[in-house]
Amino acid sequence: MLALLGLLQTRRDWTGPELAERLDVSVRTIRNDVERLRSLGYPVDASRGRAGSYRLGAGGKLPPLLLDDDEAVAVAIGLRVATGVAGIQDAGARALGKLLQVLPPRLRPTVDAVAATVDRGPENVGTDAPDPEVDPRTLGAVAQAIRDREWLRVDYRDEPRRVEPYRLLSWQRRWYLVARDPDSGEWGTFRLDWVEPRMPTRRSFAPVPLPGGDYTAFALRSIAAAGWKVHARLRIAAPAERVVARINPTVGVVEAIDADTSVLVTGADSLETIAAYIGMLGMDFTVDSPEELVPHLLAVADRYRRASGIRAWR
Repeated sequence: MLALLGLLQTRRDWTGPELAERLDVSVRTIRNDVERLRSLGYPVDASRGRAGSYRLGAGGKLPPLLLDDDEAVAVAIGLRVATGVAGIQDAGARALGKLLQVLPPRLRPTVDAVAATVDRGPENVGTDAPDPEVDPRTLGAVAQAIRDREWLRVDYRDEPRRVEPYRLLSWQRRWYLVARDPDSGEWGTFRLDWVEPRMPTRRSFAPVPLPGGDYTAFALRSIAAAGWKVHARLRIAAPAERVVARINPTVGVVEAIDADTSVLVTGADSLETIAAYIGMLGMDFTVDSPEELVPHLLAVADRYRRASGIRAWR
């Protein structure tokens, strides 16, 4: 019966003969064991007929999950490092506690090793702001709209928007939504911690293929151009190929001006961060915009000057 319950949890539908073959029993035994599972409170649904099948339905309580060794370790590790969604750490800790109570002793060393050797990275290095967290209700509402292919009505940074949602992306401790404006046809990437869902539209849409077809690549490019709180346009005294070779695709978008000059459009959650990291290019540059970036660059330059022991600029 435990093996039967385990099989029902691995796939949506099973026919009686399929279950009987996998468990090396008769179809009649399968029918009897299904009735016994029902008597114990497991909601096993059955459809009759030649193509009839069994399905583990939704019940009032979550049935116990039957996991093999690799699955149990994977779930435990995932719960250890879960982050990015508000409240998930507390819920994850409760779920992990329940899992550890029934985890076989032979698996505990692996899970304990992960607990002893994995730390959370610091929040938003270089700023005082905490890492953004997504409301789990927002994540659920957006995911459901994607699954049901329904228009999504949201407030995005306090601006009403209506979009066709296509894909969610978790990257660099943030969540993003790739979506399309049904009126203009423009594609965009939206930070989920800036999204406030409104009432469901219940209006379906016909999916449109994303140009290029790669949602992740599109999202990373658009995050560099528009997915940050502040942006800067910098003129780099180097060919575009050299600049591209020095940056992560999500750090910025590079445009060639001529053989020896390029423009880098980059962003971050603060101008201080841009000022600190732009020097890592190792190339001469000037600021096209915004002017507010210049004082931050001067502050960084002055800090390095003091560190070098030089009292004044020549």
